[in-house]
This record gives sequence, C-alpha cells and structure tokens, in this order.
Amino acid sequence: MRRSRDPRARTARAERANGTGRVRVAGVRTVWHTVDDGDFFCPGCGGDRSYRRRTGHRRFVLLGVPLVPRGSAGPVLECAACRAHFGAEALDHPTTTRLAAMLRDAVHAVALAVLAAGGTEARAARETAVETVRAAGYPECSEEQLTALLAALGADSVPVEIELHEALAPLGPHLAPAGRESLLLQGARIALADGLYRAGERDVLAAVGAALCMDADDIERLLAEAARTPS
Repeated sequence: MRRSRDPRARTARAERANGTGRVRVAGVRTVWHTVDDGDFFCPGCGGDRSYRRRTGHRRFVLLGVPLVPRGSAGPVLECAACRAHFGAEALDHPTTTRLAAMLRDAVHAVALAVLAAGGTEARAARETAVETVRAAGYPECSEEQLTALLAALGADSVPVEIELHEALAPLGPHLAPAGRESLLLQGARIALADGLYRAGERDVLAAVGAALCMDADDIERLLAEAARTPS
C-alpha cells in the first residue's frame, strides 16, 4: 500500500503513534474572573504594564463538561502583555513612573532637612539646594519656595528624622547601592556648599543614610570623602 507524501498526514500519524494527538478526556480547568485592574511593574516583562487581578474556580472536567468543583484559585495578577500570573507581592515593586516620583520627593526632603539643620543664611547653600531639587525633577523650584517650606517645617512639631524616614524608607529597598550613595551625597553637597559640616547637618545626613538602610561605616566614609573633594 502506498503511503501519502502529504507532510500533514505524516504528522498526524506520528501524533497518533506517540499519543500527542489524542483528545484529552478528563482534567481540571480553572475559570478566571477579573475583580479589578491597574498598572504594575511586571517581573516577567521587566517594565510597566497593565494588570488584571483575577480569582478563579477549579472544576474537574470530563469530555469538556465541568462536573466536580475542585476549589478556588488565586487571586493572581495577570499581565496584560505577557499573560503571566504573579502573586500580590508583585505590587510591592513600584512602577518606573512611581519610582521616579519617589526619588524626586526624596531629594526634595533631603534638601529641606539639610537646609533646616544648617540654616538658610548662606547663599551658596540655598543655591546648591535649589539646583539639586531642580535637577531631581522640580524645575520651577526657587529659593523663595524652599524658604517658605522651611518656615512651615519650623512650625511643625514632627521631628526631621520622622519626616526623612517617611520619605526615604519606602524608596531604599528599590535603589541600588550606588543610588543610595548618590542620594546621601546630594545632601552632603548642600551641607558643604558654605563650609565644613555643622553638627546638625551631620546628624541629618546620618539620619538620611540610616533611613536608606546604609551601614554606619559607609555613611561616615562617604561623608568624609565628600568633604575632601573640591567643590
């Protein structure tokens, strides 16, 4: 008997021979339902994506007919791009846009804290603070705005350490070591703009490093190196 030369026929015969062409008779199927959506940093794609938060119900299926419930599934986050599923902990990582905003606000908080500790009498310190804040993402920042904010902070009873911790602690885990060091050194440059560190400025910079979970020895080393570097 002459065999067909049709490659599709040969493929079908091969599938029947190894079982891959058989129809699945029974199994467990999950039916998913979307409960909400949003944006997140997808661990699979490595970038900002939309997601759907989904819950599901498992059922034993026989010949395509759902029969016996087998429990619930999820909740999971389903990436709209790669369709992969992730746990709710994926939302702990900020989106790229959110991370940029957190970093911008952190620089602003550090600049205000250093100025509050060292005073605003020195023009060089004020100008360096304004340049630092503008470069971080506030191009409209001015000396008058910073001075007004410092006056408001002076009337606030919340300690500077608490303000810094609230601004920096959520950011620290998402920064590489070089990013944490850069943030600390930006504050150091403001403090050094009008001369050597004052005691209050050193305390604030130490609080910045601590809020970023930096080692105390690394903080001292970086501050010392910044003081030896010509401006």
